[in-house]
Amino acid sequence: MSVLSAGLSRNQQIIGLFAWLLLSVVTAAIGSAASIQAAPFYAELIRPDWAPPAWLFGPVWTVLYALMAIAAWLVWRIDGFGANSGSRARMALLLFIAQLIANALWSWLFFYWRDSALAFVDIVLLWLLIAATLVMFWRITPAAGVLLVPYLLWVSFAAALNYSLWQLNLS
Repeated sequence: MSVLSAGLSRNQQIIGLFAWLLLSVVTAAIGSAASIQAAPFYAELIRPDWAPPAWLFGPVWTVLYALMAIAAWLVWRIDGFGANSGSRARMALLLFIAQLIANALWSWLFFYWRDSALAFVDIVLLWLLIAATLVMFWRITPAAGVLLVPYLLWVSFAAALNYSLWQLNLS
């Protein structure tokens, strides 16, 4: 299905892109609110040798949130949320929103409540949601799926780091 068949004007597409970017920024802000004291907390943890420095997380997440928003927009502009509640785009976008919730929750679990075990459970769920979203996005428009690959890879790395931090800091 082409973009033109969705019947969206150029202005509607621009507004849609802005809305998906805004949703990603809001998700980032919710996670950031829990991470205000993340740097000192992260510095206090016993970390594996391969753990990245705290300053790296902000730039990486900024790029990932932008890619996520563009991927969602690419799917949305094909069929929006669709009049048909069973549309593939609608289901994929609802799954995308579910993974955003799990994404924001992780920061609260790990940094605010300092529960690395529950954060690990959340990040495993997040990984599964991202993988499912990636597959659904790919089936609708491969470009959207490709844009989620760096996110899935980063969350894979973050899950391994979360697990290591949990195990190294059990006390």
